[in-house]
This record gives sequence, structure tokens and C-alpha cells, in this order.
Amino acid sequence: MAVASARLANRILIGLVVGLVAGVITLVIGRFQPGFLTGAQWVSQEIFDPAGQVFLRLLFFVIIPLVFASLAAGVVQLGRLDKLGPLAGKTFGLFGLNMIIGVALGLVMMDVVQPGRALSAERREELRSAYSADAGKLIETREKQQAMTFGTVVEMFMPRNLLGAVTGQNRASIGEVLPLILFALLVGAVGVGLVESKRELLLDSLGLVSELMTGIVHYALCLAPYAVPLMIYSVVVKIGVEILLALGLFVAGTLAVMALHLFGTMSLWLKFMAKRSPLAFFKTVKPVLITAFSTSSSAATMAASLAVCKDELKVSPSVGGFVIPLGATMNMSGTALYEGCVVLFVAQVFGPELAFSQQLTLLVLSVLSAVAVAGIPGGSLPLIAGLCMTFGIPPEGIGIVLGVDRLLDMARTTVNVGADLVTAVVVNASTPVEGGAEGANVA
Repeated sequence: MAVASARLANRILIGLVVGLVAGVITLVIGRFQPGFLTGAQWVSQEIFDPAGQVFLRLLFFVIIPLVFASLAAGVVQLGRLDKLGPLAGKTFGLFGLNMIIGVALGLVMMDVVQPGRALSAERREELRSAYSADAGKLIETREKQQAMTFGTVVEMFMPRNLLGAVTGQNRASIGEVLPLILFALLVGAVGVGLVESKRELLLDSLGLVSELMTGIVHYALCLAPYAVPLMIYSVVVKIGVEILLALGLFVAGTLAVMALHLFGTMSLWLKFMAKRSPLAFFKTVKPVLITAFSTSSSAATMAASLAVCKDELKVSPSVGGFVIPLGATMNMSGTALYEGCVVLFVAQVFGPELAFSQQLTLLVLSVLSAVAVAGIPGGSLPLIAGLCMTFGIPPEGIGIVLGVDRLLDMARTTVNVGADLVTAVVVNASTPVEGGAEGANVA
């Protein structure tokens, strides 16, 4: 599976390069032969764009069932952890704090750097028209709904027609995904109180839905090596090299803030909450981080993480055995950070400004949706599309970042795994060690 995933990722990256090179060559030829560029733009508009939409629409298909099933199942599973008391409380508290800090750093970086604004107003307008015919309507609707009142919040989360809201039929609603998230949380909360047999049946059913939707995402990703070069080529020949500058700033800024969170925030946690040397810690876990970066999979790195926790970091088996597996599915600070950055980037490119209150909402939703992400490369794409729709941003805009998603996927997986190891060390530092076994802090 890992080999197949690596091959697919390589094909996507090759497709990105092919699309970029072909687009630049077309622009160069177009300077001397304007008719050639006009023809290439027509082919992009009439053929390449619809072909790329096949890939994107497959991702859009799974948004509603995937978000619902993943979040509801997550709540049902969490309900069983009450027995673990302080250990569970510390772990989940640190998971939540970790993801909130990560998203906040990402949003601050995007607001300061504003890579989407590297495009001129004319280019952004061209992109808006190219990616979605309804983009203007979505933006106008969003701009009319800037004021946040208590009534607006109620309408956001509890519309009169749930199905109409989540299927996009009710365009007057601020977002279609918010009520879906609330409904999933409510179903999960009720599911916790079911008798054991029914709770298992509910979990099995939700797991089946998640597995089916993940299968559709796999189908979509099989088309990515062909769709990515077509979409990148189309953007380049329509917009020019400006889009490459904006995309480069986005990638550089996102990688920088991921590194800041992993080696900055986590170092502070190690120093002040676990009384450990950050330098010694990162030297110890270096092989695990390299494995996470190369595989882009927290699950594939889990065995190495558990071994390092026990043998090198001297984390008690009970703490490591609880935190690491749970973190591999829930502690997704790198993923949450990335989701927030993508949504703001697409918003900057397509025009609508997200106010401070809206960015706070984005922070919360990024954390929630990161927990629901399927554990496969590219699994966050359907959730990001859903977040875009929530804020009236054309979800087709995520096509801009598809070509570089693999590199950022490797980076955010590294952040996720590193944060899991740090969390295990911090929890261990404040948890009584069973039987006096070694679990002492290493200065």
C-alpha cells in the first residue's frame, strides 16, 4: 500500500511539472503567436477544465457522508474513555490545545503574508470566472452576511431544513457544513448512551460508510495524475506566471509555519511542561520524523513511534500505548493548520475577505474536520472543499493547490507524528508511573 501510494504521489508531482512546463511554453509561444495562445485558452476552457472537474466532483460527492460518519463515530468512541479519567482528560486537552495553536499560527501567517494577494485584481477576477460560474453569487451572498448576531449563529448551525442546507439547496444559509457537523455530534452523543450491542452496531455502520467514502476518494486520487496537469496548465495559460508566484508564497509560508509549530511550540511544551531538552528530544525522534515524512502516514509510523516512546524516551507503556494510537487518528495539528491555510488562500485568490469572527469559526471547524480526515494521502481534500462552501468560497478553488498537496501532506504528517510524541512525553511527565517503572523525565 505504501509503495502504491508513493508511486501515485510521484505521478502527481510529475503531472504538476508537466502541466507547469507546458503552460510556460504555451505562454512563450503565445507572445509571438497570439492565435496559438487563444486556441490553447479555448481548449483549456472547453476540454481541460471539464476533465479536471470530474476529479473534483468525485471529491465533492463524499463530503456529506464522510463528515457525518467520521465525526459521529469519533464521538461514540470518545464516550468510552470516561473510565480512563485523568489520563484521558490530559490527553484530549493537549490534543485540542495543540490543534488550536497550530491553526492559529497558520491563520496569522496567511493574514500577514497574504500569498493570494500576489495576484492582481484582474487575475483574481479571471480565476474566479474560470473556476466557478457561481463564484460571484457565492461571494455576494457571503458579503451580505458579514454581521454576526445570535440569530445568525442559530441559523448557521440549526437551519429549518437540515437536508436543504447540507445539500446546498438553501443558498440563504451561511454554510452547508455547519449544521451537518452539529447533527453528527448530536448523533454521536446519543450513540454513547446506547446499550453495548446497539453502540457496536452504530459504530460498525458508521465505519462502513467511512470505508465506502474513502474508497471513492481512492478512485478520485487515481485520476489525479491526469487531472492535475490539465488544471495547472489551464490556470497558467489563462492567468500567466503570476499564479506560480502566489502558489510559491503559499507553499513557503505553510512549510515555515509548520516548522515553527513543530520545533517552536512543541519545544516550549517539552521545556516547560515535561522538563526535557528539546534538542535531545528531536535528536532521539529524528528517525521517526523521517519515516513520517517519507510515508505521509501516521498509521505507518505508529510502530516506530511506540518503540521510541518505550525504549528511548522512557515513556511508560500505559501512557505510550494510549496516547500514540489515539493521536494517530485524532491529534492532527498539521492537518488542521493546512486546512485553515488552504481556505484562506483560496479566499484571498477569489476575493471575499474573512472577518476576524469568521476566522475564529474557521479555526474551530478546521480542528473538528481534521479529526474526521481519512487516513490516506489527500484525505483532507473533501473536508477542505466543505470548509470552502461553508464560507461561500468556490470549492473548485482547491484545484490551485492540488499539485503541491503531496509535499505539504508529507510535512503535515511529520507535524502530526511529532506532536503525538511530544504529547506522550508531556502526559507521562504528569502521570504517576505504575509500579515505579522507569518513566522518569530525561533532562
